[in-house]
Formats: sequence, structure tokens, C-alpha cells
Amino acid sequence: MNEGYSTDAMNQREGDYVPIRDAENVQLGMFDKPLPCFGCGIGWFSLLLGFVFPLIWYFSAILYFGKYYNKDPRERSGLAACAIAVSI
Repeated sequence: MNEGYSTDAMNQREGDYVPIRDAENVQLGMFDKPLPCFGCGIGWFSLLLGFVFPLIWYFSAILYFGKYYNKDPRERSGLAACAIAVSI
């Protein structure tokens, strides 16, 4: 059975199946892929690594203030934690 494909006649063109998408939430599959750096994200990874190499916190703070998290909102909290670590 073909899971994830629509068999509705309205979505079929010349015998091809069309992937099912949610019309209400277009960004549904946008964040399906895992975060970089072992799945914890650049921000949290930098926070942990910053205890050994504190200069990494400055790099992450620059990413935070440069709004790097607009690419992936899941990165925001880790980058904010690094910016706080720099200020302390």
C-alpha cells in the first residue's frame, strides 16, 4: 500500500500519485529533519563546548544577535543561553 500518497481523483494527474500535504499548515514538514551537532542544535552544543573553549560563546552570541534562529526557530533557546553566558 502506498502510504503518504493521495488516491483522490482530484489530486491525480495522468496516473501519478501526489504527496499528501496539509492545506492549513504549510510548514508541517519544515522541521522534520534533526538539528545539527548531534541533534541538540548549534546553540546548546556551543553552550556545552563553551565551558572548555569560552570563545565559542561569543560566536554563538553573534549568531543570536544576527538572528540566525530565523532559519530554524528551534535554535533560538540555545543561542540565547550562549548570549546570557557571555554577559555573565
